[in-house]
Amino acid sequence: MDQERTGRPRARRRGQGELEVQVLSALRQAPGPVDTAWVRERLGGDLAYTTVITILTRLLAKDAVVREKAGRSFVWSPTADEAGLAALRMRRVLDGESDRQAVLASFVTSLPPGDERMLRELLERAEEPGE
Repeated sequence: MDQERTGRPRARRRGQGELEVQVLSALRQAPGPVDTAWVRERLGGDLAYTTVITILTRLLAKDAVVREKAGRSFVWSPTADEAGLAALRMRRVLDGESDRQAVLASFVTSLPPGDERMLRELLERAEEPGE
């Protein structure tokens, strides 16, 4: 329904992955493992409970959260932050391609010079012994 029919402004549609980032952010602020209702409340309470469960389940499939049984429901904890979630997405895209080398080469050559330099530095640090 739109504003003309309900008298309320239409809710802004979230971008792809935006809700996952918001859920992860809420979980990272949690005092420990929390239930779905806690997450929903931290997101403003305007989302359906089932929507929050769906997002948590998607994050579980991406290994960005873990869940453990608590009574008849689950409590959730983050295993990744926003950067980790983005890295998981990038890795899944790469895993879905048949020519990894071509994809990586195209990615690296399309980076702005500053990002390419940063990537090189990160790779060098990862290769250093004893770290």
